[in-house]
Amino acid sequence: MTDVLITIAGILILTAAWFTLYDSNRFVVRTYTVTDHRIKKNCRAVFLTDLHNKCYGKDNERLLEAIRAQHPDFVLTAGDILTARPKESTEPALSLLRNLAGEYPIYYANGNHEHRMELYPETYGDMAERYEAALREMGIRRLVNSHTELPEYGITVYGSQIDKMYYKRLKLSEMPPDYLHSVLGQASEGMYTVLLAHNPDYFSQYAAWGADLTLSGHVHGGVARVPFWGKGVISPSWHLFPRYDGGIFRKGNSVMVLSRGLGMHTIHVRLFNPAELWVIEFRQK
Repeated sequence: MTDVLITIAGILILTAAWFTLYDSNRFVVRTYTVTDHRIKKNCRAVFLTDLHNKCYGKDNERLLEAIRAQHPDFVLTAGDILTARPKESTEPALSLLRNLAGEYPIYYANGNHEHRMELYPETYGDMAERYEAALREMGIRRLVNSHTELPEYGITVYGSQIDKMYYKRLKLSEMPPDYLHSVLGQASEGMYTVLLAHNPDYFSQYAAWGADLTLSGHVHGGVARVPFWGKGVISPSWHLFPRYDGGIFRKGNSVMVLSRGLGMHTIHVRLFNPAELWVIEFRQK
């Protein structure tokens, strides 16, 4: 009996190890379609988040090929394209962005890693300044609590950067009802409003502010997902089985597409949790 149990345990461990290796080095393409009367012209966006310097093939050729295959009109990102770690190279992130910026408009909101580099120069040196300069050279303007209008499509894209207190571990900090209005202003009227908001924990506040579509990341799908149940196991805030772990969520008329992200950091594994490249289709009603 003991030998049987050891054999079963060995098989389960090897199976989990195989799936971990497999899922940690692949991504899947998922699509969400928006239909709204305010959209003036059909268009398509590719949504990237939480790449964390991950490379899929040499110079990210597999990821670039998948993006180009979608023929997007523009690229949206909710941040953490790099990993904020002292002396870590930013080149994997910049190389991908350089290729994309030569082909598509990119609307880039910060994640907590981009924000962290700016907050702590004593730790990261001039990493933030060098990264910003490289983005400017590519013609990429980050949306840091600002927005850009795409009148041809009837869409306004906002990028939020919330305070570091909203990324605390273990305890979710309460966000005052007027906080987003104080940093983002009033949501666009008469245009379809897309909010790039890295942290999904505040989806209720994003919806109340006026976001029609929120694009988020940060949680990495919960690192591992429970088979059959499908729930993510843990969030970066150390919450077990987080409510917002990946997929489509709704609050009234507001929708959040929560990507499981494209890369990893700290815990460099994925289990039953492949990375995701999202395609957002905007359609006239």
